[in-house]
Formats: sequence, structure tokens, C-alpha cells
Amino acid sequence: MVARRAVVKSALSAVAGLPLAAVLADPRLARAAAETLETVSINTSHGPVSAALAVPGETPAGAVLLIHEWWGLNDQIKAVAAELAREGYVALAVDLMGGQVATTPEQARAQVQALVPEEATETLVAWVDWLRAHPATTDRIATLGWCLGGGWSLNASLATPVEGTVIYYGRLSDDPAVLASLRGPVLGHFGTEDQFIDRPMVEGFEAAMQQAGKAYEIHWYEANHAFANPTGDRYDEADAQQAWQRTLDFLRETLGPPA
Repeated sequence: MVARRAVVKSALSAVAGLPLAAVLADPRLARAAAETLETVSINTSHGPVSAALAVPGETPAGAVLLIHEWWGLNDQIKAVAAELAREGYVALAVDLMGGQVATTPEQARAQVQALVPEEATETLVAWVDWLRAHPATTDRIATLGWCLGGGWSLNASLATPVEGTVIYYGRLSDDPAVLASLRGPVLGHFGTEDQFIDRPMVEGFEAAMQQAGKAYEIHWYEANHAFANPTGDRYDEADAQQAWQRTLDFLRETLGPPA
């Protein structure tokens, strides 16, 4: 335990005061931030699953369930969880890939193809239940995901009631009957140059949300897919910063002020 505290203290010193983008862009800093998180696990019908937990200094606090890109639960996603804890939220970064982290698009694609939707849904619902029962959390939870995780952020919110949903360029539904199960509002960030999660898909989602009578907020950026990932060649610093600030504002509105 003493050794663990020393590692966390050293990691916190390495990233203290640095902007989130700077931490995410530097593998050494992202690793340092990731080391401040605690690995937790639960059992599901398809076996044990794990996640990385960051808890703020003051609790109870609203909680954010983070869902990774197709790469898996890497240090960058854990670093975002650490940042959310610094912002005053309990942050849980889930792992849908069984501990695997891809380093090439081919590996990532294989991981996605191996993902069983029913199992992923069960995993996310189980983690939301776990967060609600955690003594460090209030009764308010939001989901947050990027790319693959953006689509699963919406899926999780459809599968179990949460207070808010944040989607970074993730796959959307255009079925009002499906979206009717949403409890809280949805915040979406999308790039105008994205050929995958494109404007027709987003507009179909907006029309369905209106028909279902659900609250949503959509923002477009003159950017491409994955514009918020500093490790990729499509990163757009200004748009990423603006999207992150809007995300923080949304979390304050849906979860309440940070602890």
C-alpha cells in the first residue's frame, strides 16, 4: 500500500497543472496520469470485467462512465478519467476489450469484430449499477465515449437510465421508439469532414430525438473523425478544447456542481 501511494504521488506530481491535451499527447504523461487510477472488477454472466476508477478529493460526487475508442482502454482514456476526477467527478473508465489494447488499425478492427453486443451491453449496465451503489457517488451518472465508445455511450444510456449522455463522433440511432427510453439529455460532438459519422446520420438522430421528445445538443466542428484525439493525425486542438469545455459545462448541468 505504501509503494502504491508513492507511485500515485509521483504520477500526480508529473501531470499537476498541465492541460489535458498536453497529457494526452505525451505517452509518458498519459501513463503517469493512468497510474493514479485504481483497477476494479466485477462479475457478469460472461465472466469478470474490469475498469479503472478515479475518485476526487471530495465526495460524494456525480459519476461519469467513460467508454474507450476501438483501441481499447489505453492510457489516454485513463488520463481523461484522471482529469475528470480533478474536476470533481467520480470517473470510471470501462474495458470492453478484455484487457486488450490495440496499436494498429488492423488489431483494433479485429477487437471490434470480436465484441459481442449483448455482452458489452450487460457490462455497461453492470458498471452503471456499480457506480450508483458506490459510496463515493451521488445518484447522478453520465456516460461519455469517443468513436466506438461514443456509440456505446448512447447504447448504455438506452439500456439503463442515466442523467446525461456525451457522444464524440459515435454511431447514432434514428429510431424514435428506441430513443424514447432515454432519461437525460444528450450532448454530441461531430466533425463536418467525417465520412463515417456524417451529417445525414446526425440529422436522422436529431429528427428522431425531436419526435421522441428528448433533449439534445449537437455541435459541429470544422474537423474530421477523431478530432479530439491528440495522438492521431486528425487532431484539431482548438476544436478539441472547445468540445471539452462544452462537455464539462454539460456535466455540471446534468450532474450538478463538482464536489
